[in-house]
Amino acid sequence: MTYTVGSVDSEYGADLLGDPRRRIELTGVLNFRDVGGYPAAGGTVRWRSLFRSDALHLLDPAGVAAVAGLGLRTVVDLRSHAEVAIAPSPVSGRVTHVPLLAELRALPAEAVVPQSPRGGLDLTTIYRYFVDECGEQIAAAIAELCGDDATPALVHCSAGKDRTGVVIALILAVLGVPDEVIAADYALSAAYLDPLRTPAIGQLQVSTGLGDDLTSNLLRSPPELILTVLDMIRERGGSVYGYLRRYGLTEADVARLRSALIV
Repeated sequence: MTYTVGSVDSEYGADLLGDPRRRIELTGVLNFRDVGGYPAAGGTVRWRSLFRSDALHLLDPAGVAAVAGLGLRTVVDLRSHAEVAIAPSPVSGRVTHVPLLAELRALPAEAVVPQSPRGGLDLTTIYRYFVDECGEQIAAAIAELCGDDATPALVHCSAGKDRTGVVIALILAVLGVPDEVIAADYALSAAYLDPLRTPAIGQLQVSTGLGDDLTSNLLRSPPELILTVLDMIRERGGSVYGYLRRYGLTEADVARLRSALIV
């Protein structure tokens, strides 16, 4: 497999990852995109049914109207209470707050000390923490999308990359999307959060409250990282569904999710 994020190369090609329907460009939002069109077990992920994004607090009125035009029925906000207070969302409707990380201090110490000459937070340690300590919250976030008439839906955090990336990866996995496609979708965030092309770092330093702890290193989204997460999940639960079932997701939930998201 090869991934050249800037040109979205992979064995699935730019036609799939770079489909013009994929990214939704909105003023004030860096990483809002549709996860439709991917091959899944028994079909294809339905377009305009599941979206992923960074924080929405800088949307201008036209952006708020554009998001409203998507007809969202469910918004799952994975940010901490502090992030929500710092950067309240202008999107109304059925918004469910499921903090995947209640506060930075909840992370193990090795995640928040300099790990390399570049410094900053250590992504691998953070993701392992998500897998080992946040299974209940991950399953609860996915369960919000399994109810009747839950879609179209949006899952978002502050960057739309880490917490959102893990939740979306597990949703795609239980839909039967191949791991390499999940990894390629995850890797797209790096192009949209490129600190050389966007005000990503400054915007996220403010909206997350991380300040100088948030460096360009934290904006990476290497595909091998999400593949490692999927391996960890399967090691702990036997399968992605087995892991989610341990934390309360049912077969009926998954059946409703598949019905809503696969065409």
